[in-house]
Amino acid sequence: MTGLLFCSLLLFFLLGVPVAFAMGLSAIGVMVQGGVSLQVAVQRIFSTMDSFPLMAIPFFILAGNLMEHSGISHRLIQFANALVGRITGGLGIVTVVTAMFFAAISGSSAATIAAIGSILIPAMVRKGFPTNFSTAVQAASGELGVIIPPSIPMIIFALTAGVSVSIGDLFIAGIIPGILIAASLMLTIYVLSKKNGYGLEPAGTEEKFEFAALWKSALNAFFPLLMPVIILGGIYGGIFTPTEAAAVAVGYSFVLGKFVYKTLNRKNLMEALRNSVIATAIIMFIIGNAGLFGWVLTAERVPDKVAEFFISISDSPIVFLLLVNLLLLFVGMFLETGASIVIIAPILTPVAAEFGIDPIHFGIIMIVNLAVGMLTPPVGVNLFVACQIAGIRIEQIVKAMLPFYVVLLVDILLISYLPNLSLWLPGLYK
Repeated sequence: MTGLLFCSLLLFFLLGVPVAFAMGLSAIGVMVQGGVSLQVAVQRIFSTMDSFPLMAIPFFILAGNLMEHSGISHRLIQFANALVGRITGGLGIVTVVTAMFFAAISGSSAATIAAIGSILIPAMVRKGFPTNFSTAVQAASGELGVIIPPSIPMIIFALTAGVSVSIGDLFIAGIIPGILIAASLMLTIYVLSKKNGYGLEPAGTEEKFEFAALWKSALNAFFPLLMPVIILGGIYGGIFTPTEAAAVAVGYSFVLGKFVYKTLNRKNLMEALRNSVIATAIIMFIIGNAGLFGWVLTAERVPDKVAEFFISISDSPIVFLLLVNLLLLFVGMFLETGASIVIIAPILTPVAAEFGIDPIHFGIIMIVNLAVGMLTPPVGVNLFVACQIAGIRIEQIVKAMLPFYVVLLVDILLISYLPNLSLWLPGLYK
């Protein structure tokens, strides 16, 4: 039956069937073959979606959309520019810093690129950065949207991993890896800009540091920057759960856009709601069918068989993590991040636990690998969004992406083999 499950899944993928339908139909095919009532399929799909923690996903999506449609990204960009804009490769580094700020609001990679790319890519080009390099910087920076908390893929992982994983612990565990990746991207931009003379101001026209300008931009961005503090502080302060934190984020975003900045009108509010409903429906449909698929996997003892396979190769956690990284990078090239998590997490997370790898650490490894998959053709969503904004084709930025691929691979190895990068902060609260 296991062969039928995965062969039918692969066949559906090759036929271009959407991931959610492919998982659901594959699972139903195995159930019919085994004489299981289709009523069980409906029950499993419903029970998977009937989850209080899952409510955090639509709330975080809506909060990010409200912030985006309220023009918050302009304030974050101004603050980041005042902070690091005078450094060599300034606007490229501003892109990374702004992506960090917006990632701490939206929880989505594509939303981060859409919110700041339309402003910063043209600005970088005007400053003398090549278009392909500007687009590559934006695409690479966008992956921070799913690594720095709050992160929608982290919520999906926590609910589908097959072992008990705290969403709050995953959130806090993503902070140091997110900072590490951001710092490595900024260093890469600095070195490439210095070497190639990108974005250099004519002699005598360089902007000077002005504390007053920095202070003013910090005040303008104060309330948006306060949002992640409220979310994470509330969760770890025991004030509210991650789901309640997401609801608080929606209320905070609405008040900020409607009454503080007064930039949220009826039109962009309806647009934010429409985008949120569509994104939520897609994610929930995938999760529901993934629950059915995971139930069949468990019934067929697939995690046990996978564990036996890996142990037959080597009983070393080092070798296991290397193989897992290669697998995740390959899968990330062809599947969307959420779909990859709901298919792979229930299989590999229990196996990782048998190798003595903490589920929180493994979750961060999985999400960072799949975030890099957002930058790799043929299904790299970050590349498509950034190229659409820049008005160029994906093949035009592949060369510019190569240095970022190398740096991100090094980051993956560091995060994989230095578990304290992920586990130190969560350990402080235990």
